[in-house]
Amino acid sequence: MRFLVGATLIGLLLVGIYQIPSVKFNLEWRIDAALGIVRGWIFPYDVLPTPIGAAEIATLPTPEPSPTSDMVQSISSPTPVPTPIPLPDSVMLPSPEWEKQDWNNCGPATLALALRFHGWEGDQFEISDLLKPDRGDKNVNIEELIYFVRNRAGWLDADFRVGGTIEILKRFLVLGYPVIVEKGYVIVSDGPDNGWAGHYMLLTGYDDSRQIFVGQDSFIGPDREITYTDLKEGWKAFNQVFMYVYPVAAPAPFESILGPDFDVDVNRERALERAQSEIELDPEDEFAWFNLGTNLLYFERYPKAAAAYDTALTLGLPWRFTRYQFGPYIAYFHSGRTADVLALTEATLQRTAKAEEALLWRGWAHYRLGNVVAAIEDFRAALVVNPNYLDAHYALEYLGVGS
Repeated sequence: MRFLVGATLIGLLLVGIYQIPSVKFNLEWRIDAALGIVRGWIFPYDVLPTPIGAAEIATLPTPEPSPTSDMVQSISSPTPVPTPIPLPDSVMLPSPEWEKQDWNNCGPATLALALRFHGWEGDQFEISDLLKPDRGDKNVNIEELIYFVRNRAGWLDADFRVGGTIEILKRFLVLGYPVIVEKGYVIVSDGPDNGWAGHYMLLTGYDDSRQIFVGQDSFIGPDREITYTDLKEGWKAFNQVFMYVYPVAAPAPFESILGPDFDVDVNRERALERAQSEIELDPEDEFAWFNLGTNLLYFERYPKAAAAYDTALTLGLPWRFTRYQFGPYIAYFHSGRTADVLALTEATLQRTAKAEEALLWRGWAHYRLGNVVAAIEDFRAALVVNPNYLDAHYALEYLGVGS
């Protein structure tokens, strides 16, 4: 009895100490990291599971030579012809005041650097308080970063495109606009956290003579160099996405910078064609297949997008991949492949427990199967991770229940 009473008192004391803000701030990420290692031991897989609907694929699908009218919607609007922008051999913009990212906070930290370049005076925590209040939430996507800029950054606006090129990045830099890119890299570790992961970087300069960009890396440090080759290799995993911030009162001449990609639909069509071309060159390029699926998804070609995702997953995608990109959930759901939605969200949540997007789509899968109670539990669990997650709020409103 004395032992039980003593253990209870010690437990309560430890819980009380943990609630001290400074103690919680310094211990929370260590506990989260330890739990991640444990999950890696329990679920020791390196790649995501092959979809059930793709189980009968014996050989790779033959890639079509180019997108046809049944794959993409025709774009009838005229596209601007870019005015040539002279590209000097090198450009180095002033580096914004650097700050090291908090745990799982490269998105907010990188956006803070981009905003600071334009005179913003906040920090990464002002951004993460809105976009990922839980430090254990391991991802903030491009759309969320733009949402913050448009709702909290006053005189600034932001946008993004996919299918980017080295030349387009240079055009932005020449005109004085840093660019955020999202790319993959490899974590070298002896533990279960080893392997591929995603990361944001703010590009602030380039040098053709050395074939490098200069970027602000919220994890490694300021003014880091990355070669054109390394950027292109890591960038492909994220559909060559790039984001730019600009003052509302003095926007850049985006028609000249982006050319045909100024039109969002044309941009997606061109990115789709690019992914198809990359598949023609290498039919076993899992990232090109995934990008093909993502660009088909934009045009709501759900069955074709699902088939492209099938091939990407069959070839083998890193286990962290659906921590950052959620297209397969949507494509499978709208293609009536509920079992694949469940399997893929479960695999994601086994290793990344605080993934509100996976919780949301697992909830919709439960709803489609008639398990409304489980759906509500998942939607509410998503809001525990991120109370500001609008899609989860909508899901609960759709079911007629409170958050």
